[in-house]
Amino acid sequence: MRPGAGHSCGQYRVVRMITDPFAVLVVLTAVVYVSIQLSRNIKVFRALGSVLVAILLAMALSNAGLLPDKSPIYEFLASTGVSVAIVLILLTVDLRSVFSAGPQMLVAFFIGAVGTVLGASSAALLLSDSVGPETYKIAGQYTGTYMGGGVNFAALGEYFETSSDMFSAAVAADVAITAIWLIACLSIPLLLPRAEHDLGAVEPESNELTSNITAELSHSNLVLETDLEEVGEEVGATGISPDLKKSLHSTINAVSLVEAATLVMLAVGLVWFADWLAGVVGVPEVLVLTTLVLLVAQIPAVKELSGSAMWGNYLLHLFLAANGAQSVIANIFVIGPAVFYFALATVAVHGIIIFGIGRLAGIDAPTLAVASQANIGGPASAMALAGTRGYSHLLLPGIAVGLLGYAIGNYTGAALGTVIRFYIGG
Repeated sequence: MRPGAGHSCGQYRVVRMITDPFAVLVVLTAVVYVSIQLSRNIKVFRALGSVLVAILLAMALSNAGLLPDKSPIYEFLASTGVSVAIVLILLTVDLRSVFSAGPQMLVAFFIGAVGTVLGASSAALLLSDSVGPETYKIAGQYTGTYMGGGVNFAALGEYFETSSDMFSAAVAADVAITAIWLIACLSIPLLLPRAEHDLGAVEPESNELTSNITAELSHSNLVLETDLEEVGEEVGATGISPDLKKSLHSTINAVSLVEAATLVMLAVGLVWFADWLAGVVGVPEVLVLTTLVLLVAQIPAVKELSGSAMWGNYLLHLFLAANGAQSVIANIFVIGPAVFYFALATVAVHGIIIFGIGRLAGIDAPTLAVASQANIGGPASAMALAGTRGYSHLLLPGIAVGLLGYAIGNYTGAALGTVIRFYIGG
C-alpha cells in the first residue's frame, strides 16, 4: 500500500496525503487553474489577485493534509522553475524604451526608487526585533518588488532562501499595501495644489499616442498584468489602443512552434549558463542571470518572440502555489502583522519622498503618481492609473519606467538585503 493511502489502526483517514511528485504537480496545476478562473470571474477573488488566491488555496490543501509540506516538485519550482520564469519575463524588457519615458518621468521614478530603498532600510531597523532573523531578506525582497515587480520578489526570495511562511506572509502584505497605494495615487493628484508648471503641460495627440504605444508593445512583445476589469474598461474608454488591455494571461501575437522552441532553448540555456558563470566569477546567480537575460533581450530576433511573459507568469504562479503548500497557517498569523507593518512603512516612506521631493523638484503630481505606481505596482499599475485618470500622455512613459524597474530591481534588492544583513545580522 502506498504511503498515506488507505487506513491505519482500523480507522479511515478523512484525507489521504498525496506524496507522489507528479501527482503533487497535478494538484498545483489545478490550483493555478482554479485561482486564475476565480480571479477572472468573481469580484472578491479579482480583488485578491490570482497569485494570492493560488497561495491561499495551496496553503489550505497542505494544512488540510492533502498536500505534503515537502516535495521534490517544490524544490524544482523554487530553483529551476523560478529561474526559467525570470528569464521568460525579463525577455520582454526593451531597454531602449526607457528613453521614451522623458526626463521628468525618469527623475520621478528614481526619486521613488530612492524612497523605496530608504523605506525598506527604515522598516528593517525599526522592525527587526518583530520580524526576526529574516528581516534582511524581506528588506531585499520589498526593495526589489517596490522598484520593479513580482518577478523581482520571486527572484530575490530564491536568492535569499526566504522561508515559505515568511514568503507567503510577505506576499499577502504586499497585495494589501499595493491595493491601498493604488487608491492613494488615484487621490493624491486631486488633493495636491496644482502648480504653475502643471498648467502648461501639453498632451500629445491621441492618434499619435496610440500609434506610438501600439508600436512599442509590438516591438517589445510587452504583456501587461492587470486583473482589474473596471480599470481596463476605463482605459479603453479613453480611446487608447485595445492592445493595452492585454495581460500576462494572453499574448499579443500567436505563438508558433518555432517561437516556442526558441523560448525553451533560451530559457533553459540561460539558466544553465548563468549557474556555471556565477560559479566561475563568484557573483550571485540571480544577478548573473538578470544581466545575461537583459543583454539577450536586446537582440532584435528575440524581441520578435511572442509568449514569453505569459509562460513566465504561469511558472511564477506554480512557484508561488508551491510556496503556499509549504506554509503553515498558524505561522502566517504569527508573522503576518509585523510583515504588514514592514510593507506599510516601506511604501509610506516611498510616498513621502516621491511626492515631497518630487514636488520640490518641480515635477507635476500626475507624473509623480504614475512613476510611483511604476515603482510599487510595475508597468501594469502605471498603465491602469494613467488610463483611469485620463493621463494619456503618461501611459507610454509609465510603462517604460516600469520595465526599467524590472531591470534594476534584482540588483538593488540584493545589494540592500546584503547591507542590512551586515548591520543587523540574520
